[in-house]
Amino acid sequence: MLADKVAAAGFYTVVPDFFRGDPFKDGDSLQIWFKHHGYDQGFKDAKAIVKAIERNGISKIGVAGFCWGGKVNVELMERAYIEAGVLLHPSNVTVPDIRGVRVPISILGAGIDEVTPPELVRKFEAVLKKKPEVDSFVKIFPGVQHGWTTRYNDDDKLAVKRAEEAHNAMLHWFIKHLK
Repeated sequence: MLADKVAAAGFYTVVPDFFRGDPFKDGDSLQIWFKHHGYDQGFKDAKAIVKAIERNGISKIGVAGFCWGGKVNVELMERAYIEAGVLLHPSNVTVPDIRGVRVPISILGAGIDEVTPPELVRKFEAVLKKKPEVDSFVKIFPGVQHGWTTRYNDDDKLAVKRAEEAHNAMLHWFIKHLK
């Protein structure tokens, strides 16, 4: 499990259930699901989690946001509630969102992604290059689809390799900015 890798690298690791036991499933209506799992509630929940972690004495906080979590993570980075963030195959993140980021950000995108296509990830990178005060790292992983860092076939050697590369990039980002 990815959270175990992060913890093994020496980080206090939390994996909240933002969806309260109701993750999006193939065949669900995305519009109906979003009515019950909006970004506003996700941000409120994430902010409360960050505050609780701080109360436990953790002073440097990094957040990895996968798909839906990418948008919530960007909101945390825009308000500098955290010290560093990583977006892995994010969804619904916009160029104006990236313009507002105030803390180090890494964006790991998929080469095959209709949700956040490589062209959009390149726009994010262009915005970040104009913000030298914000450390950034952007990489598009060829040959993988949206969700590849968490949903891949263990028998597919390329998929496993790309997921491990993304996991390592995320860990290195956190080590660079949080340790």
